[in-house]
Amino acid sequence: MHTHALIRPAWTPATIALMVIGFMVFWPLGLAMLAYILWGDRLDGFKRDVNARTDGFFASCRGRHRHHHGHGRTGNLAFDEWREKELERLAEERRKLDEARSEFDAYARELRRAKDQQEFDRFMADRARAKSEGSSPSGENDKPRGPSNPGLLDG
Repeated sequence: MHTHALIRPAWTPATIALMVIGFMVFWPLGLAMLAYILWGDRLDGFKRDVNARTDGFFASCRGRHRHHHGHGRTGNLAFDEWREKELERLAEERRKLDEARSEFDAYARELRRAKDQQEFDRFMADRARAKSEGSSPSGENDKPRGPSNPGLLDG
């Protein structure tokens, strides 16, 4: 199936109408539409050329950026060796920090679990005591009690 765009760079009723309306509303719009009608078929090639040039430019910028600030060799062997050792040391420190963080997270999870278990045990004990004493007519004893210190719960 072959489709045609309603607004294409050619002298079609739609493009002529848009050009006239553009001149009536704001003359640069009409002028832009006229330019599109006349030279719009060249836009695809122009766009491809511009994209190719900008891609090449930014690729070369990334290469220069990597050379100055990345892990490239400087030519000075002593400096390059020192830098590699420092990077390895920093990677080891990062690994140790990540380990400590995961250990602390596990510790905090266990504290929350223990606290939740304590609150649950207290609730169950209060509930069992209320059932053994008999429910009050208002049903106060059937309601679960909140934590003794709500400020201590962090989620």
